[in-house]
Amino acid sequence: MPYFPYILQSTVNQKFYIGSSEDPKRRLLYHNSIEKGVTARYRPWNLVFVKEFPSKYLAQKAECKIKSWKSKLMIKRLIHGKITL
Repeated sequence: MPYFPYILQSTVNQKFYIGSSEDPKRRLLYHNSIEKGVTARYRPWNLVFVKEFPSKYLAQKAECKIKSWKSKLMIKRLIHGKITL
């Protein structure tokens, strides 16, 4: 079953949230609907990046790689297709 790392961007302050899911669109709805938690205070979110991987393991590995960058510039380059996973 395919699995997807994804990046959300807040329309409030342009912050990024990085995660992975088997259904990124459903996760976006969840992040935009929750009342508590890390993503609640920065709603609404837009899905700005998603990439399909053949397994949960590989998707989560890609998610960890993105998180390890700790750089908005690198994340923006990924979103705009200037670098790849």
